[in-house]
Amino acid sequence: MDANGLWQNLTLVTVPFQQWRSASFMHRLLAPLRQWRQGSVLLTEWADLIGAVLASLVFALAPFINNTYTGILLGLCGVYWLLLTLSDGEPEGVGVSNHWGRSPLSTPIHALVTLYWGISALAMALSPVRRAAFTGFTKLTLYLLLFALLARVLRSPKIRSWMIALYLHLALLVSAYGWQQKIYGVKALATWVDPESPLAKTTRVYSYLGNPNLLAGYILPAVVFSIMALFVWQGWLKKALALTMVLVNGACLFWTYSRGGWIGILFALLALAGLLIYWWSIYLPEVWRRYALPLGVGGMGLLFVLAVVAVPTLRDRFLSIFAGRGDSSNNFRINVWQSVIQMIKDRPVLGIGPGNNAFNLIYPRYQRTRFSALSAYSILLEVAVETGIIGLTCFIWLLFVIFGLGWQQLNRLRQAGNRQGFWLMGAIATVAGMLGHGLVDTVLYRPEVNTLWWLMIALVTGFYAQATGQPVTQTDAESHIL
Repeated sequence: MDANGLWQNLTLVTVPFQQWRSASFMHRLLAPLRQWRQGSVLLTEWADLIGAVLASLVFALAPFINNTYTGILLGLCGVYWLLLTLSDGEPEGVGVSNHWGRSPLSTPIHALVTLYWGISALAMALSPVRRAAFTGFTKLTLYLLLFALLARVLRSPKIRSWMIALYLHLALLVSAYGWQQKIYGVKALATWVDPESPLAKTTRVYSYLGNPNLLAGYILPAVVFSIMALFVWQGWLKKALALTMVLVNGACLFWTYSRGGWIGILFALLALAGLLIYWWSIYLPEVWRRYALPLGVGGMGLLFVLAVVAVPTLRDRFLSIFAGRGDSSNNFRINVWQSVIQMIKDRPVLGIGPGNNAFNLIYPRYQRTRFSALSAYSILLEVAVETGIIGLTCFIWLLFVIFGLGWQQLNRLRQAGNRQGFWLMGAIATVAGMLGHGLVDTVLYRPEVNTLWWLMIALVTGFYAQATGQPVTQTDAESHIL
């Protein structure tokens, strides 16, 4: 088997999930519910739009409301997705040809997400703190139900563009409040900077989210997608709005002075530069295609180095990353990581069970004096401590599948000259950036950021489901590059 065949098998590109679904016993068992669905005018014509509105409420309110209310909204999204999915008709080519009958439920990403959910369920059942793990498992389930609903509705380019625009406008509002805090000053709610650091008195903005690291995690996708909006949105007024978003969001992320956020945006911008160069390389002369990628990514790296050298606050904060235990924040994380690694060694197969409640009950047995923590401060360690090596393996496999299918669909859109490919590039680059941030911080598990994480994965899934299932019936004025 050649390398390309091995990659396709690893990313499940060649697995016929739609045919498997149509032949399943459960699919045939739910035939009466599908007949009821077929007779409902509301669910026949407006099902995806209603789902998009419900999901939009999550993103519209998450930065401003208590997490409990966000959980209620996630539950509503989950109930609605279950109703639609259980009543779905046959996939394309298996009897029913109605547009509502083509569900994106059976995709490689859904398969890996479901597998991870099952591993988490087993980890919860075998957890030494089962009740606490059940709470975490419930939260995970709510997030995955949101993903499932988003993956369904984001097949539509119109809904996709609407959802992205909604998030970008909300992020602009959040960033604008961050600007106000920077201009007029704001009281720190916690000790976010080493008191012995040159930046000890620096104002770190946190906007409505109450934490600068969390704000950085929330704004990071907005920086990437506002850059993409420059290419997708047509007309000078819209492009001026997109440029404003780039500047406002970018400055707000910088003013968080979140080193994890800076690492994340560096990951995201490097990935974005590579993807954009690949997208446009089709128009370059053959001689330039070979050097375009290294020159472009290298140029981005050089700009970053120049910025570090030229901006003192950026230089001091960035160099503190390499201070080791000489920086209090670094020292704290190192001690937490060492304790978490010991937790993983003691329960390596399925971990302690999902959720921060389970972590908070087990971690004190391992923590070092004065280094209490609410999480592992690293997404890979968090996955490993919650679901063991089995869960971590599944999670990494899921990442391979996301990037593999994203690359496959990007090639399809690139060949067609479809401008929606810029949104796909934004989603892929954002996943890379959020992973970079998540390697050294814990914000990915907060609802304001976790919902965006699953939005990015759902965007990639929606492109795949659209290509293999439901065709686009409406004319998208932004679909093709002029």
